[in-house]
Amino acid sequence: MTFGRLERTPGAQPFSEINVTPLVDVMLVLVVIFIITAPLLASSIRLDLPRSDAAQPGDAPQFVSLVVDKTGQAFLNDQPVSAEKLAQRLGQSADRNPDTEVQLRADQAVPYGRIVEVMGIAQKAGLNRIGFVADAPPAARP
Repeated sequence: MTFGRLERTPGAQPFSEINVTPLVDVMLVLVVIFIITAPLLASSIRLDLPRSDAAQPGDAPQFVSLVVDKTGQAFLNDQPVSAEKLAQRLGQSADRNPDTEVQLRADQAVPYGRIVEVMGIAQKAGLNRIGFVADAPPAARP
């Protein structure tokens, strides 16, 4: 009578390494959650601040309108001015508020050199914030 083999065949060996990919995924999600919630927790402190008449909100930013027409004539706040008068009035604006913005509008036909000259006058007066104003393109018709 034969019963076959009595030896056992070795089965599959257990996997002894730990898969760390799910652990890393969970840790990254937790880090993102803590990064998002930490500032929210810090800003939830309720305070009853003291009041003072000296504490006033900041003034709205000031600006002056500087226009140069196609002939090169400068207009400050819609008043025609010469180069000397322009420098004087821009200097007065800078003395009142050095953060005053110059909103520069210039005709397309004005030479670039004239624009640079006007900008130089504004910068010498102490006004370094210069914004260029342009028109929006006409809307396309359907």
